[in-house]
Parts: sequence; C-alpha cells; structure tokens
Amino acid sequence: MNTFIKAISYYLPEKILTNEDLAQEFPEWTVEKIASKIGVNQRHIAEKNQTAADLGVNAAEKLFTEHNIDKNSVDFLLFCTQSPDYFLPTSACIMQNKLNLPTTCGALDFNLGCSGYVYGLSLAKGLIVSGIAKNVLLITAETYTKHLHPKDKGNRTIFGDAAAATLISTDGFAEIGNFALGTDGKGAENLIVKTGAFREKNAKNDLTFDENKFPKSSDFLFMDGGEIFNFTAKAVPELVDETLKINNLQQKNIDLFVFHQANKFMINFLRKQLKIDKEKFFVFMENVGNTVSCTIPIALYEAQKQGVLKGNALLVGFGVGYSWGGTVLNSY
Repeated sequence: MNTFIKAISYYLPEKILTNEDLAQEFPEWTVEKIASKIGVNQRHIAEKNQTAADLGVNAAEKLFTEHNIDKNSVDFLLFCTQSPDYFLPTSACIMQNKLNLPTTCGALDFNLGCSGYVYGLSLAKGLIVSGIAKNVLLITAETYTKHLHPKDKGNRTIFGDAAAATLISTDGFAEIGNFALGTDGKGAENLIVKTGAFREKNAKNDLTFDENKFPKSSDFLFMDGGEIFNFTAKAVPELVDETLKINNLQQKNIDLFVFHQANKFMINFLRKQLKIDKEKFFVFMENVGNTVSCTIPIALYEAQKQGVLKGNALLVGFGVGYSWGGTVLNSY
C-alpha cells in the first residue's frame, strides 16, 4: 500500500528572542557574528508554563483548520519529543483528549531529536502498510530552550522552540519512499542532559565554565560541538548514499534536498561536501532557529508554500543519540 504526506502545519510560540537580545546579554557576541555563523536572526521561545505538548496541540489544531481535516478520521497519534510533560502518562494520551480525537485512536510517544521526523514518517508508514491505521497524525514538538543554561550563549543562539503536525495517509501530495536509518549509541554523551531521569535523578549542581566562559553542567544540555560536527561529516554523506540506493535513485534525480536545519555553518559544509547545487538545497531557519525534530516539517511546509517542493525530495535527519535517518518524497 502506498503512503503519502497529506498535509503539514506548524506552530511557533509567541515569545521571540532576537540576536539583538542575545548581544545585549553577551556583548562579546555581535548581531552580525551570530547571523553569519549560525544563520539565525531570531528564534521563538516557549513560555515558562508552556510545554511541548501544548505546542503540539496548537500545531494539530492549526492542521485541522488550515487543511479542513476531520479529527474523527485520525486513527493513530505519534508524538515525538525529548521534553515531555511527565515521565508518565504518555503525552500523546493527554493530547488525544485535548484534541478530542476518537477513543479508538492509538497514541504513543517516542523520544528522538533531530532524526525524529524521518523516524516518525517510517513509523507512520509501517502502521499504514500493515493495515493498523489509515490516517496517522505525526506531531513533533520541542522546548529545548528549557534544557539550556541561561549563560549558554552558544546553544541559545542555535535552538528555538516549535511544533509541527503532519497527516500521513493513503493519499496526499507526496508519496513516502523507502528509509535508511542508523544508530550509534557510542556518541550518547556528546549531546546529553545527564540528570533528571532515573539513571541520575537528582540535580548535581556541578556548574563550571570553560576558558571561553561556556557553561558545563550535568543539569542542563551539554553539546560537544566538535564531536557532533565530526559525526555529522561522516554519517550524513553515507546516509545520503544509502537513501539514494534504497530508493533506486542517483543524486542527479533529486530535485530538492531538505536536511535537518542544524545551523548555517554545518549544513553549508554538508552541501559543499556533497556537491549539491544551492538552488536544490532548501534552507529555512533564519527566523525560527534549530527546532530539533521540527526543522524538516517546517522546511517542507515552506518549500511547498514557495512552490519548490516538486519531484523527488531527499529528507535527511541526524543528531542526538547518535541517530540518523533518510527517505525520499515524490511530490506530484
């Protein structure tokens, strides 16, 4: 059975953090430096009492309204986040109730970061092909900014909060192809929040600062930028090759490349490494930042809006875990 993306919408919280705001907090970081290196001018930030599930509900409601979708047609809800409301119950169950979806609807959370959207498409396709569901609502939502230390000038320039809702069905505007997926847990400690869950439940209060005044703490998000870059530089070209191979395509057959929008420097490096023409490489992060599992669906929405999502689009997600995934969409 063929599986398609039928509709996409996304939601951004109202609060905005601009480069000017960050430059005031960190005078050593100029507005121009942040924009040129990171490729982001502003990012949206969830309010203190606003959770990823709240953002996800807003994105789904927007999807239903924007695309005239009957809620009763949804028979499975997948929710991807690394900032859940609770350890239990599952956020997807709470969202089913808030969205007033049928009680015959299956619902589950899965915990993935920047590869989460591609993995979510693979799960949704599996549910449809197996006959378990006909219409799967995939919601990705993150409030990574809640994981960041206030003095973390590096990561605060990169990450923004957002949610995206995608309806995967037996018909739609883009057919979902085959998947290449991968994992290397050896890199787990290079992008991690160590405390809070049951391995190390209690806060360690072990904050230190390096020679560049970047904070390091077990109680907040830690990212080893150098190691993440090295992983990406190796894994992504191999992932692109495998994704093309499994879909019986060559790079010349791809009309649009939609990569996880990590930051300007990294994705430009990958584009040049893979010898991808600028015209075929879609970038949309200037006013939203790195929204983790939401970057690809946001980019797809904007690409469709701009009329450039045509033919074969290669999707590539990569990041925390380490985890990576790729697939091809064929848009009609």
